[in-house]
Amino acid sequence: MEEKEESGRLHFVGKKDELIKAKCSFRTLEGRDVLIIYHQGVFYALDCYCYHAGGTLENGDIEDINGKLCIICPKHKYKITLAEGEGLYRGRNPQEKPPVFRWYSKGVKQRVHTVTEENGEIFVKLVMIPNWVDSDYYQGEKGKVERCSVFLFFSGKKNCIT
Repeated sequence: MEEKEESGRLHFVGKKDELIKAKCSFRTLEGRDVLIIYHQGVFYALDCYCYHAGGTLENGDIEDINGKLCIICPKHKYKITLAEGEGLYRGRNPQEKPPVFRWYSKGVKQRVHTVTEENGEIFVKLVMIPNWVDSDYYQGEKGKVERCSVFLFFSGKKNCIT
């Protein structure tokens, strides 16, 4: 397993009690949109936009899938593990007799970041390794333009400023 390389900079994202109460919070850190989630006593941080089509994960449900906590993208129901950023899918191996549905990993698809607590304050360090994961696309300029055009199409608005 490849080690995580962090940007080295701690970003204050909020008071522990406030983030626990909110359960899910959005922050922009070094130009990157990050979701901070509190679930079952643990804080998680991951890129805000789903690796598949840029849907926002902010309103995604959290479920235990095959022993891993996952956020479910509200847009297309993609399953992403909170701790590792793995994309999970359910499938079956046709070579098995009889074929049985199982959960499989697509590998790391969503960038996850490191969360730490100090004296009741929560901090996030951006993780930069591996060099590229699929969710990076929706953090870049092309992905932002694509997210904006989809928003405009479905909302009927003239620009992305709300």
